[in-house]
Amino acid sequence: MGHPGRVDVGREHGQHQQQGVSLRELARSAGVSHAAPAHHFTDRRGLFTALAAEGFALLAQALADARGDFVDAALAYVRFAIDHPGHYRVMFDKSLLDASDGDLATAEAAAAAELARGVATLQDPDARADPGGAELAAWSLVHGFATLWLNDAVDDQVRATDPMETVRRIARMLFAG
Repeated sequence: MGHPGRVDVGREHGQHQQQGVSLRELARSAGVSHAAPAHHFTDRRGLFTALAAEGFALLAQALADARGDFVDAALAYVRFAIDHPGHYRVMFDKSLLDASDGDLATAEAAAAAELARGVATLQDPDARADPGGAELAAWSLVHGFATLWLNDAVDDQVRATDPMETVRRIARMLFAG
């Protein structure tokens, strides 16, 4: 990933409104000349692509560190989203990204492989018979919950609970048999 440390301001803006940010605004936020970001990124798409690649690499590491069963992977995924909301939002907004970027593809594949590793620990015969379906179901669960949580789209009763305990409970309910 070619720009470690240069996406710090992009992280801040990734937490807010991705569509409206310009390189000039990012430079102003960083306290550098308006031309400085152009030395590292050709445009907004380049900045957000670097941010997404960094995010997928961080997610892959978080999932690798979990190294337990699916519930551990689910917890790691949601913890990553909560701890890195700027990355998380940008990572999955394909309209912001250069899909042909090699660093992005590599990091995204690494994260997908780690999530698949967690799903492979499921003992359910249906999950074993259809690993692709199990991966999609598991990703839908963790991604859906993380997105709902970050967008404050859960009701007050859920919001009043620890998100990690909620994820643990629903992951066990749906995937731990």
